[in-house]
Amino acid sequence: MVSFPNCKINIGLRVAGKRPDGFHNIESVFYPINFRDSVEIIENDSIKFSHSGLPIPGNTEDNLCIKAYRLLKKDYPTLPDVKIHLHKSIPIGAGLGGGSANASYILLLANNKFELHLSTGQLLSYALQLGSDCPFFIINKPCYATGRGEMLEPWPVDLSAYNILLVNPGIHIDTAWAFSQMNLSGSPTDLRHLISMPIESWQDNIKNDFEMPVFEAHPEIAIIKRKLMETGASYASLSGSGSTVYGIFKKEVSHIIKFQDDYFCKWV
Repeated sequence: MVSFPNCKINIGLRVAGKRPDGFHNIESVFYPINFRDSVEIIENDSIKFSHSGLPIPGNTEDNLCIKAYRLLKKDYPTLPDVKIHLHKSIPIGAGLGGGSANASYILLLANNKFELHLSTGQLLSYALQLGSDCPFFIINKPCYATGRGEMLEPWPVDLSAYNILLVNPGIHIDTAWAFSQMNLSGSPTDLRHLISMPIESWQDNIKNDFEMPVFEAHPEIAIIKRKLMETGASYASLSGSGSTVYGIFKKEVSHIIKFQDDYFCKWV
């Protein structure tokens, strides 16, 4: 059985403070994007993982896809062993949630293929054990996110009238480092109010707190955002802790934007 995990962007991202459990409270709007990996599970004589497409660093046993299936098998030991194959198209460590999406889709695939009859609440619980972003991909609709990112309130955001350009310069931003750079004294906002305003007002009002430290450490990422705005984006922002920057363009704005040849660029 094959499925196609999509990624997401963050529209606004405020880091509100550090929690007793070591995580941070955030406020963001998660918006699903139609740019996808593909993942397949087939019954096998042992649990195995293979991949193609973009290279995936690290130990196979540490991959979230394997962890997701083993998490289910722990509670459902009669689940058969499977081979998982992931074709990777979404850049890794890019602020797009691709790894989280892959893990959540393994939960969904296994639930459907092996008729586990898990409720949405149960799937959300499993997903949260895998990562703070994972529960979003169980819902997979625009959501106002708080807490670690797991407290999700579906929120009416519709960007279907726009094209979105994703630009990734291939720079790895360490998430722990990015959080360590946060100034947590910022004033509260309510993205639910700000995002209901016309998109033309977003640039002045909706911010990603990671932009300041990331842009300071990697000025070339700041240049990407500036170029997107200069070429007609209604809104441009870093997604997550980076390093992907996206621009939201009106569909009638038709032009070619040229970045360096080694940058990853994708219209969605």
